[in-house]
Amino acid sequence: MATAKKLPSGSWRCLVFSHYEYVTGKDGNVKKKRVYESFTCDDPSPAGKRRCEAMAAEYADKKEQSNLSSYKLTFREAVDAYIVERSQILSPASIRKYRSMQKEFSMLDDYKIRDINKKIIQQYINSISGSLSPKTVRDRHGLITAVLKRYNPDIILNTTLPKKKRIERSIPSESDIKALISAASGTEMEVPIYLGAFGMMRRGEISALKKSDFKNNVIHVNKTMVLSPDNKWIVKAPKSYAGDRFVPVPQFVVDAFMALPNDGVNMTPNIITSRFEHVLNNAGIEHFRFHDLRHYSASIQHALGIPDAYIMQAGGWGDDRVLKDVYRHTFEESEKKMGNIAINYFDSMQHEMQHDIKKTP
Repeated sequence: MATAKKLPSGSWRCLVFSHYEYVTGKDGNVKKKRVYESFTCDDPSPAGKRRCEAMAAEYADKKEQSNLSSYKLTFREAVDAYIVERSQILSPASIRKYRSMQKEFSMLDDYKIRDINKKIIQQYINSISGSLSPKTVRDRHGLITAVLKRYNPDIILNTTLPKKKRIERSIPSESDIKALISAASGTEMEVPIYLGAFGMMRRGEISALKKSDFKNNVIHVNKTMVLSPDNKWIVKAPKSYAGDRFVPVPQFVVDAFMALPNDGVNMTPNIITSRFEHVLNNAGIEHFRFHDLRHYSASIQHALGIPDAYIMQAGGWGDDRVLKDVYRHTFEESEKKMGNIAINYFDSMQHEMQHDIKKTP
């Protein structure tokens, strides 16, 4: 049992080991750091010392019982308990994603939490890395890590994961957007395309948008439509703080939305996707996602010299990773154009030289 020590103030303090935290040192090595729970009693008498030690002993006993209970769980039970425990704070989309991943852990399901080690986890990751994308593998590993940290905090994984792949984003050109708008003109997809291309709005945000969310030519994006864990469409607050934002849009977008017969577009995100594909096919435009309309808008605003901070705020991005990818794509397209100009010039120069050589007697 932990023994209380008297502090300079006269109070008693007792420290009880709580858990390990793993910190990465400057040399890159992961080290264990012991974390303690502190209990104090202001009574300087021996009775105060006993009370302090009693509080510490009660905590240690509860912690031991909790650990024993957790260690008896199978991995399947631990994942389920983890999701239920966080069901009130996770978004419906995250819960659905976790429930979907939970079905793919059959190789781990029957292991007791106390028996799982880094070798077992590495074997599982190796078994799925050949058939799944690096992002999917990393997502699954993220859930595994979170569950083990909750129910077996002493384990250190250090799993070797597949390298991240650079995302190749498809950004529609201005001619694509013009053809798209022309093909959607007068149809129910006209307004959603306007909102995606000129308001950088996501499908769920468009589905949840109401006329009351407009003030003059500014939209207050404050809700989104998502699938609940039981596969029903619901409207909820944005997933992130950055998602709640004010977005200015051209007046023709406002007019088109206000002219809708209903209070909104009256389409779920999935319906928007399906009908968007029909518009692309009818217009003969090479396939890209509805979501890529946001990237088009961001690239145009960047080219116009609008500050990144403003573009991030209007688009609801919490960081600049997506923007950097969008700008990289734009830069690569410019590189190709500039490179072609140089190639054409050198080809022309070579052609003239060959022509002059033939003319020489």
